[in-house]
Amino acid sequence: MADGNLQPRPAAARRVIFLGAPGAGKGTQAEKLARLLGVPRISTGDMLREHVVNDTAVGRNAAPFLERGELVPDDVLLAMIKDRIAQPDCARGYILDGFPRTLPQAEGLEQLAHGTTDAVVFNMVVPREELLRRLSGRGRDDDKAAAVARRLAEYDERTNRPLVDYYHNRVKYYTIDGNRSLDEVSGELKQLVETGS
Repeated sequence: MADGNLQPRPAAARRVIFLGAPGAGKGTQAEKLARLLGVPRISTGDMLREHVVNDTAVGRNAAPFLERGELVPDDVLLAMIKDRIAQPDCARGYILDGFPRTLPQAEGLEQLAHGTTDAVVFNMVVPREELLRRLSGRGRDDDKAAAVARRLAEYDERTNRPLVDYYHNRVKYYTIDGNRSLDEVSGELKQLVETGS
């Protein structure tokens, strides 16, 4: 498949992991960067919803957890990711949006990918007050103030702290200020993957 006028893809930029609390903007930025690099964006949330709609075995396993607003078990997600990254369109790399979310998922991903040293991790950081404002404005059923605060606290405890510790000295790891315009954030991400610094 021709890449057109896309920029050359440095080898280190082919596997990108986006971390960030709900509302941090990682999905939007992951999609833009995937188009730039010519690799697929893999969103476990999107994949799970598709499995539920199509009534697959994964969907039937995941549905009760999704309905309760709980995290889907690590083994279910890892099996789903294993199948996805084995697809031909991932041969030149991929961008993970919202995965891993737990330390066991990160460790499992490292085994699936035969190491993570060539990965780039972007941790999208946004002040708590701004996250609360963004999430409360989305109009979702679970986005009442208490539920939003609970989701963010759970993210900090189960995802942010363990994964920052895990990846910080293991891969190219960058903290990204997500409290800026979309263009400013995407410009920084583009520069980082193209220059590797």
